[in-house]
Amino acid sequence: MSRARGMSGAWRTTWLLLAFMVVNFADKAVLGLAGPEIRADFGITRQEFGTAQSAFFALFSVAAIGVSALTRRVRTTPLLLVLALMWSAAQLPMLWGAAGFGTLLATRVLLGAAEGPAAPVAMHHVHGWFPQRERALPTAILLVGAAAGVAIASPVLTWVITHWGWRWSFGVVGLIGLVWAGAWRVWGSEGPLAPPVGQETGAAGGAGAAGAASSVGGSIELSVAADTVPLRRILLSGSFVTAAFGAFAAYWLMSTLLTWTPDYLESVAGWDLHQAGTLVGVGALANGAVLLVHGLLAQRSARRGDPPRLPVGAGAGLLMTVAGCAVATFGSTDSMWIKVPLMMGPMALAMVMLTVASTACAQIAPPSRRGLVLGVLTFVYALGGILSPLVLGGMVDRAATVSAGYQQGWLLTSGLLLTAGVLAALFCRPEQAARRLGVPENTRTATPVSP
Repeated sequence: MSRARGMSGAWRTTWLLLAFMVVNFADKAVLGLAGPEIRADFGITRQEFGTAQSAFFALFSVAAIGVSALTRRVRTTPLLLVLALMWSAAQLPMLWGAAGFGTLLATRVLLGAAEGPAAPVAMHHVHGWFPQRERALPTAILLVGAAAGVAIASPVLTWVITHWGWRWSFGVVGLIGLVWAGAWRVWGSEGPLAPPVGQETGAAGGAGAAGAASSVGGSIELSVAADTVPLRRILLSGSFVTAAFGAFAAYWLMSTLLTWTPDYLESVAGWDLHQAGTLVGVGALANGAVLLVHGLLAQRSARRGDPPRLPVGAGAGLLMTVAGCAVATFGSTDSMWIKVPLMMGPMALAMVMLTVASTACAQIAPPSRRGLVLGVLTFVYALGGILSPLVLGGMVDRAATVSAGYQQGWLLTSGLLLTAGVLAALFCRPEQAARRLGVPENTRTATPVSP
């Protein structure tokens, strides 16, 4: 493969998967944005609404591991196509006027099963196009899709809800998912660094045992005995545990903001739906900007060969502690002039941990197990999405006032971020863990891939 063709294919795939993640998180944003209308229409409490949000995660984590395990046998290109078709199909039944709360629960379960594997499979796929040292930026770009999905969905779906009703907000994202699936069917393809699957795995293992190394497009991806490292050693390493817990805390914050910020701004701050939707969208853009800047800085540093001033885990952990302090302040102050700037910057710093966790866990996993390890990472951090809607919904319903309940919820979220930040700063060291596990640094390339 020529250098130009490799660059073109790598970044075309990255942009397609960015769109994939945008649709993915637009799907997640629908319920939060339509929440007040759904609660009024169905006559349910906040805790019951939290149950509907958590239903999304009923099979999310299990599917993340199960489908990610399939990446050892099935190429990720068809897997991604099937996932997009499934989540689109899960949205469309809510267009039916007779679809009630039971249908909402059932479709959220199906949607979660389809979207649970989306992030790890997409990460695994894009890592097949980039060597290790080049992965920070494309990984960050995919995670920017989460922020962009919310940022785009908030004003667009707010308009749809206002003019067409809340049911059409589900229909719109379902139809857009079908459009993406058509584009992926035409342009989606495997990368030159994608590990072998199925029978290819055995052939590659034999070549590795004979001491062979394969070269693709100037890059060398070694078949090594690291594949024999027990999975439990990877998953019980300090780097994996602290990265996963950090991602859990960051995802808890993301799910909390996505699910409850519109209701919080309407019920406590007295904002209307359009104002709340706009702030949620702008806050998501701030999350995306933080992720993109971090990815650009990480890639620039890697290309220049600059030694990091702090270990990657320490830097991300410190940013999480700053975010934790910002969340505590956000929940304790009554001034919107303080709350809004906190959402635009300091609180968004926690999202860096999602990029760091993904690249760190990919670094300590042999290529053929990367998809499964990323699936387990998703399983862990998705628990934050399961628990935060239920826990905060229950806290608000049981509190003396809505404002007091939300304040307790923000302080709980702050405590999680601070704890996870300290642990990551102390114990997340993927470079050292990879050396101890015998996982090669599969970054040997003479031709870096540029966007």
